[in-house]
Order: sequence, then structure tokens, then C-alpha cells
Amino acid sequence: MERTIDLNKKNYICIERFAMVKAMHKKSLEKAIAEKKADLQIISLCRFVSKTKNFFTSSSCAGRIILLQLPKGENKRDACFHRKWHRIVKEKELWDGIDAETKGELWFKLDPFIFHVGANSLENAKKVLTAMTKAGVKRGGIIVAKPGKFLIELQGSQGIAFPVKKEKKVLVEKGYMRYILERANEKLEKNYTLLKRLEKEFKKELK
Repeated sequence: MERTIDLNKKNYICIERFAMVKAMHKKSLEKAIAEKKADLQIISLCRFVSKTKNFFTSSSCAGRIILLQLPKGENKRDACFHRKWHRIVKEKELWDGIDAETKGELWFKLDPFIFHVGANSLENAKKVLTAMTKAGVKRGGIIVAKPGKFLIELQGSQGIAFPVKKEKKVLVEKGYMRYILERANEKLEKNYTLLKRLEKEFKKELK
């Protein structure tokens, strides 16, 4: 009898803890949207997950093209955004960023989307992975597994990263950079399309 009571109490605590975490992330999401800090391409997906009973979303990014400044070489701890776009980028604005004053190394990067989903059980976490597979997302898995809380990380596979400038010296030619930017814009569009497919599959699986 005592064992049964202990298990019931533990289950109750897990349920309550999940409800609190879910409410906290829902509040954070709506605040980010209100302050225009949330990526437009991922708001619909985040809001759908937030409205479900057994899931929540935490920090996520829809994918972006960036110029990343590394003042001390490849030491990422000191890295800072020099330019950042969550959309198709024009060649002129890219070169405006490259030609602007920078320190250390300047990297061109295409970051794919990264999406975090919390689930209240292993069974529900598996539903997220099923939706991921059906949507065609190749990277993803459970990164936290605790009683009442399973965190799943999903990530796109469209990525590019290389240095374009060191101190004042530009390392790339304009013709090559034009080609890379075209490819990056294409990959970013594919990335956003994949997010739409993921949302479609979530609406089937996460009920």
C-alpha cells in the first residue's frame, strides 16, 4: 500500500511540474512574439505545440543567414553577430556587411532551423520523432529523459559555414560569394519548407 501511495505521489508531482514548465514556456513564447523577437517562420508551429495538452516548445530558431564575428579567431565564446537575416539575402547587403569594419575573423554561415519540443512521457516523445521522420527531418532525438519531462531536439540539415574575412583582408572573390549566396538562399527556402511539413505532421501526430 505504501509503495502505491509513493508512486501516485511521484506521478502527481511529475504532472504538476510538467504543467508549470509548460505554462512558463507558453508565457515566454507569447512575450517573444509580442516583442517581435520570435522568428516569423516558426510562430505558427510554436503556437500549435503550445496549445496541445502534452507538449511545449522551448528556445527555437527558424533558420538564418549570418555574418559572425570572431574577434579572437575560432574562439566561439567571444563570437558576436555582425549581420543576421531570417530571410532571403541580397548580394548588396551581404557585401555591405563584409566591407564594414570588423575585428578578427568574419564567418559566413547558414544555420538550419533548430526546434525543441518538450513531452510529458516517453510515448508522447516518440510521437514527435514519428512526425519528424514523416516530415523528412533527418536530424533529431531525445536529449533529456526525466520522469515527466522528455526534451526532443530537431534540426534541419541545410548548413554552410566558412571564413570570408580576416582583419581587413577579404578572403573571397565576388563571383564565388555570389554563387554561395544563391545556394544559401535556396537552402534557406528549403529549410522553411521543411518547417511547414513538420507543422503538418505535428498536427497529425500530436493530439
